[in-house]
Parts: sequence; structure tokens; C-alpha cells
Amino acid sequence: MKNILKLVKWGLVSLFIFIIGTAFGQNIMQARMDAGDKNFDKAIPVFNELYQLYPDSVYTEYFQVLITAQKYGDAEKLVQKQMTLRENPYLHIDLGRAYAWQKQEDKAKEQYNFLLKMINGDEMLTQHIARAFSEAGMDDYAILAYEKSVQMSNNWYAYCGPLATLYAKCGMIDKAVDVLLTGVPGQFMTIDNVKSLLLELLGNDTEKLRQAQRAILKKISAQPENDYYAQLLTWIYTQKNDWDGALIQIEAVDERNKETGKSLIDLARSAVNAKQYETAGKAYDDIIAKGKDLPYYITAKSEKLSSALAQLRNNPAYKPEDVTALETQYDSFLIEFPKYYCTQTAADYATLLAQYGNNVPKAVDVLKKAIAEPDTRKNVAAAFKLQMGDYYVLLGELWEASLTYSQVDKEFKQDAEGEDARFRNAKLAYYRGDFDWAQHQLKILKSATSELIANDAIDLSVLITENVEDSNLVPLERFASAGLLLFQNKDKEAEKLLDSINILYPKHPLNDDILMLRADIARKHHEYDKAIGFLKTIQEQYGQDVLGDDAVYKIADIYQNDLHQPDQAKHYYEQLIIDYPGSTYVQAARQKLSELNSAGTP
Repeated sequence: MKNILKLVKWGLVSLFIFIIGTAFGQNIMQARMDAGDKNFDKAIPVFNELYQLYPDSVYTEYFQVLITAQKYGDAEKLVQKQMTLRENPYLHIDLGRAYAWQKQEDKAKEQYNFLLKMINGDEMLTQHIARAFSEAGMDDYAILAYEKSVQMSNNWYAYCGPLATLYAKCGMIDKAVDVLLTGVPGQFMTIDNVKSLLLELLGNDTEKLRQAQRAILKKISAQPENDYYAQLLTWIYTQKNDWDGALIQIEAVDERNKETGKSLIDLARSAVNAKQYETAGKAYDDIIAKGKDLPYYITAKSEKLSSALAQLRNNPAYKPEDVTALETQYDSFLIEFPKYYCTQTAADYATLLAQYGNNVPKAVDVLKKAIAEPDTRKNVAAAFKLQMGDYYVLLGELWEASLTYSQVDKEFKQDAEGEDARFRNAKLAYYRGDFDWAQHQLKILKSATSELIANDAIDLSVLITENVEDSNLVPLERFASAGLLLFQNKDKEAEKLLDSINILYPKHPLNDDILMLRADIARKHHEYDKAIGFLKTIQEQYGQDVLGDDAVYKIADIYQNDLHQPDQAKHYYEQLIIDYPGSTYVQAARQKLSELNSAGTP
């Protein structure tokens, strides 16, 4: 009986708590709605009633409603009452704000200074007080809190990040930079840490970068021998896209410290990544001019060739004499340093010969020599063979290409190189019209360890499956042959074959694939508007088919990397994410959007 009574008692208590809680929730929701609609005459009495019952839960919202309603005197009284209930030093900020809104500035400062006087150098306490000021929108007092703690502890390093952020937020860029560089540079923060913070604070704002540059120049004037500052200044120049200025700074550092080219080669590599090939070439030349006996000489010569090839690839208006001159440089380098035949330099030279110099046989000879080098590592030789197989395809020697791919497949059966070789052989079978054998290989490759190979295998398999119409293989055979011709750089012949499919089979399922191939051809010839036109047709007419997301992604990529129109690129990346949430391109699109946003595009 007692147990039953106890259960009834606890049941009634739980029911009472539930009813009270439900009433509280309903009342505060209504009060919030009234406050949002600026019906303060209704909202404030409810908040006051709830505050009497639940002061700690309701105080913050009640205070904010009073402030919004400009009931500053009532807000002052509320804070004072809360102070009698709880010892919370941060309430002095609210009281100070209530005084400030009533134009009682001296009384407001008294409250703020009360908190500042509590600072004793303790790092945790300082962080709490500064954060409280900052959350109240009082960054100036947050700065004072940090500065006072620094004066007491002489420890800038504990607060340099948040303090620099506050200085920058308040427009004091010179102070923001100064606090990041205070003390012994590099002792507590590496140069990469400082760069990351500066990038976060300055972004691509030209005026902020100029102020930062001026602040660092002051440091250099005071300590000209300190290369830490010079390196930061160089980085600022690169952020401003002033690569000539960056090179001048690094040349000065190199000269002053009698370096062997380490800083110069770092700048050259950064310049290549930013596609600033002329600056990169000058930096490599500076290193080469130091002479053969210094450690970076060969590296600079090799990387200068790679940089020149990258520049050629990114220049649609290159001239035949540019290719010939670069071929001569590669030839001379490999004669002087034959050991480099077992490196990427040989592969790059072959690429130059085959793709730009129209000399595929010589490219094959270069790769054969590279493969035969005793010091060529096994996996590097495999990459050379795969490249050589592609060049046999260019020459129309499809059987030789297949044998070359098969050698790699046999030697690297369980590795990525073997999967790559099998896919190339499957694609070769597709080009020849042997769709059954190609499908057999592609079925295995769909589960390849390489995500890229697996995706490519799936795409090709789907293409074959979806376009075999009523056992009539002629359209697909022609399309496959067009793909081979395009691979062999016989673009006009490829386009004629595509035209014939459209004429003879106007409603064939290959239509969207043909448009995609035409877009690839147009882009290859730098006809970007034409390429976008083909891709938009896919988007509009075949948007729900398998190539819809491919088309949108390629449009975005052209706008970003070929036409340099970041706003348009962002639009299509966003459209891809919204319209094709299950696309394999979504992750890449998000990353591209992040890059564009961090680069300062609106």
C-alpha cells in the first residue's frame, strides 16, 4: 500500500512538473513572438512574470527585450536585481551598457573598469573577460583586457592570435601585424602560422595588404638582418600579385646571407604554382648563375624545363619556334645529365615531342631509352610504358599499344599501374569496336582500388550498354572510332564521323554523348563559348540523363580555369550541388567553391 501511495505521489509530482514546464514553454514562445513583432507591451509583462519564477533562465532574453524596447531604466533595474541573486562579474558589462544607453558614460566606464581591474595576468581569466566584452560588441574593451594582461605578464604570445584579430576587426592593421611579429620571430609561432593568421585577417583586401606591407617594412628597417621579416614581406608581395617585388626581396635575402639558392627555389616553385612563369624563370636563372658546384644547380635547371613546359601548355597562342627552343633545352639537359632519363624529365620531354612538336616517333625513342636506364625504378618504368602505349595509339599501331599495356598489366597485376593498363586496353578494345571484350574487362575494373579508374570504367561501360540499339552497332562503332581519331589529334575526321551519326541516326541515344565530345573538341581548340553552348544543350535537353551533372561541372570548370569568370563558375558549381546532390562531382564542386570564396570572389 505504501509503495502504491509513493508511486501516486511521484506521479503527481511528475505531472505537476510537466504541466509547469509546458506552460513555461508556451508562455515564453508567445513572448518571443510578441517581441519579434515589436509588441513589447504584451511581451515585457510576460517576461517579467517568468523572470520572477525562473530568473537564471529568463534573464538574458528579458534584458535584451528591454534594451530593444529602449526601456533602459528598467534594464538597469533588472541587472541590479540579478546582481543580488547571483555573483556574476560579467553582469557589470550589462549594467555598464544600460548606463551608456542612458548617456551616463562615467557610470558605464566604472562598470567596465571594474572588470578590467580583475585582470591579474591569469590567461584563462583574461580570455573570459575579453570574450565577454567582445560578445557584447565592445571590441575596444576586449583589446584593453588583453593589453592589460600583456603588460602584467609580458606574454604577447598567449594572446597574439585573438588580439591581432581584434586589431584587424577595428581597422588597426599595423597593430595586428605588429602583435603577430612581437618578440623573437619564429620562437613561439612559425612563419606558416603567421601567414595563416594574416591570410585570415587580410584576405585579398588591397588596402589591408598595403598596410601590412608598411608594418613589415618598419620591422625590416629596425632589423634589416632578420630574414623572418623579409620572407613575410615576400609573401605579402605574392598576395598582392607583385611577383617582381617578391623576387627582388628574395634576391636581397639570398645576397645578404650568401645562400645557395634555397629561398630562390622556394619562390620559383610558388610562382609556378601561381602560373607566374616569368618570375619562376628569373628565379631559376638566378640559381643557375651561381654555378654548377652549388647544390640547387641541377634542380633549378630541371625545374625550369618543367616550368617552361607548363607555360607552353597554358598558352593557346604558342608558336612552333617556342616548341623547337624548348626541345633544344631538353636535349641539352639530358646530354649533360643523362641520369635524368629515369625521372619525370624524360616523360615531360616525350610529352613535348608528341603533343606539341608533332614528333611521336622521337617521343617513343626517348621513353624507350628512359625505360632501359638501369637506375629507372620499376614503377617509373611502368608509367613510361603506359605513356609509350598511348603514343603507339597516336601512330595507329594499336597492336603494339596493346602489347605494351599488357606488359604493365602482367608486371603490376595487383597494383594501380596494372589497373590503369587494363583500363587502357579495355578502351583500346572499345575503339576497335570489340565491345564484348571491353565490357568483360570493364566489369572487373568497376571495383578497382583506384576511384578514378573505377569511375572511368563505369562511365565507359554505361556508354556501351546504353547505346547498343536493336543490335545495330554501327552508330556506336562510328562514335568509338571518332573517339580514337580525337585521341590521335585527327579532330576534323572525328567531327565528320560525328556528323554522319547525327545525319543517319538523328534520334539515337548517342546524341548527348556526341554533344559532349563536340564540347571537348571545342575546348581543346580554345573555342570556349562554343564548348559551353554544347554543354548547355546537354543541360537543357538531357539534364536528367547520365551526362547532366558532367555538363554542368564542365561549364563551371571552363568559366573558372579558361575564361577566368569566377562568378559564373560559382553559379554553376552551386547549381550542380543543388540539382545533382547525388553526383560524384559534388565533393569536387564544394572544394572549388571554397577555393573561389577564399580567393575573395564576391
